[in-house]
Amino acid sequence: MLGCLNNLDQADNLEDSALARRIAAAGADGDRMAEAELCRRLAPRVRFYGLKHLRDEQAAADLVQQVLLMVLERLRSGKVRQPEMLGSFMLGMCRMVVLDMKRNYARRERLLQTFAADVPAADTSFSPRLDQAKLLRCLDRLPEREKSVLVMTFYDDQRAAQVATELGISETNVRVIRHRGLQRLRDCLQTRSVS
Repeated sequence: MLGCLNNLDQADNLEDSALARRIAAAGADGDRMAEAELCRRLAPRVRFYGLKHLRDEQAAADLVQQVLLMVLERLRSGKVRQPEMLGSFMLGMCRMVVLDMKRNYARRERLLQTFAADVPAADTSFSPRLDQAKLLRCLDRLPEREKSVLVMTFYDDQRAAQVATELGISETNVRVIRHRGLQRLRDCLQTRSVS
């Protein structure tokens, strides 16, 4: 059983190194397919490392982004000398970024403890009021398709894929319609009088 697992790990490392070589060969132009596949493979490993050492979901997500960007950047510029050792290289990057994150966190905590008493409290009493009647009038002025997309997205809390399926259009079209509708709604809300 252990031999099978080692063979699987070796197979993954070989495939990872082949992807790394493709990315390095493409240089600054990049091989988007190879990069996407390598990120898909490496992201769970980096996330697991982050969860283990940072014990925070958001910090682990930040680690994934930082490490994958750094690995891709190094691969594109040819700075990874041994692509077959990509796993070790990535682990070294994880260690370095985690140490940096911990240092920054400790520095922030020291600064907060030192200067927290000098920072004035934020005034949370002000909150702008939304003119709901004006919002409804502006929404009614929108073309029917834009109004439908905005209502389904923000009132019904549906994702673009769900809206697209329901309206029989593509997800990209939903995003474009939503963007245009929001811009028209903003413009309408910023005008002085809407009757």
